[in-house]
Amino acid sequence: MKMVEVSGRTVEEAVEAALDQLGATRDQVDVEVLDEGTRGFLGILGSREARVRVRMQFRPEEQNRKAREFLEGLLRRMSMECGLETRFGDDEILHINITGGDTGILIGRRGQTLQALQYLVNVVANRGRAGGGVRLVVDAGDYRRRRE
Repeated sequence: MKMVEVSGRTVEEAVEAALDQLGATRDQVDVEVLDEGTRGFLGILGSREARVRVRMQFRPEEQNRKAREFLEGLLRRMSMECGLETRFGDDEILHINITGGDTGILIGRRGQTLQALQYLVNVVANRGRAGGGVRLVVDAGDYRRRRE
């Protein structure tokens, strides 16, 4: 639930209600006013409530942190001494390269293990994100770059 539509007597009242539902602050969301509403005649006849659509902002830093934590924990449990290099590409894709250690284990046969690892990292990093979040590409020892 990262996007809500809420009605209220005023736009500000509707925004506050949406922020309460999302558990967010004003700087963490984008607000779209669907209908400003009207007071009507003498505040009685023809009044309409204000409607807003509030959506959580896209924060790639959060996905980067989650992906790194997951990968570091996984590599630690596998007793692998590896480092992680991350960069955002021009295509707004987060590239994570696993360096050092025996990366052949992480690559697997024809890259199948690496592909499965990439899937898991994407699921963990984008859990709870509306619209899918950021796309992550996981590489080990520049395997994908060499294959290109």
